[in-house]
Amino acid sequence: MKIAVCVKEVPDSGPARKIDPGTKRLDRSGERTLNPFDLNAVEAALRIKEAGGDGEVVLISMGQPKALESIRKALAMGADRAVLVSDDAAAGSDLVATSTVLAKAVEKEGADLVIFGQQASDGDGAVMWAAVADRLKMPVISQISELDVSGGQVKARRQTEHGYDTIETGLPAVLAVSDAVNEPRFASLKGIMGAKKKPQDLLALADVGVDPGAAGEAGSKTTVLNLAPPPSRGDTVKIEDDGSGAQKILEFLVERKFV
Repeated sequence: MKIAVCVKEVPDSGPARKIDPGTKRLDRSGERTLNPFDLNAVEAALRIKEAGGDGEVVLISMGQPKALESIRKALAMGADRAVLVSDDAAAGSDLVATSTVLAKAVEKEGADLVIFGQQASDGDGAVMWAAVADRLKMPVISQISELDVSGGQVKARRQTEHGYDTIETGLPAVLAVSDAVNEPRFASLKGIMGAKKKPQDLLALADVGVDPGAAGEAGSKTTVLNLAPPPSRGDTVKIEDDGSGAQKILEFLVERKFV
């Protein structure tokens, strides 16, 4: 079985995220890492492969060439190879354009199963898997907290506001797993050392059959018109803690009869 795991490099969660006023896009300068939710997707794929005794786990992503540095974390976990679509014409792609590129890359691989993390930590949209599934014309199951794949069938369990759903479908299929589905393994020293030697294909849009006009800003269907700071919250009091911060907060609450 060939399992494609769609992964994404995101800004490190440490520094506050900012929007670049010039490009009106997320500022991706500074430290970057592999999307934490994608680690659960990689772990799910590895467990399916191990349970079956054979197969291949292929990482698929879109981004700048240096995104491979973050993607190697998943290779160190045990994924077999990586495919990164990197093209200047893809810069500024929104959900529509990105899903076009990812779907074509998956299609080129001929994957039997496609797995996503539930969402990306930079956008938190949680809909990319649905868009890719629609383009591939495959069934999709999301919010998966328990997963079993065997005999060409998928059985997944997910929590809802009304209880639990158990959903079954045949392959090929697209799955989106939550962070409750498993505990991602730590990469061994051997895995880390071997990750750089694993195949890492850097492809252009043309290599996956995507016209430049279908990606980037040209292929996007959304446009950011303006940026503005959030409105003032009114009578805001900022307390500098010089050692008496707790007392000042108490006085503030007492004055307004909250305590």
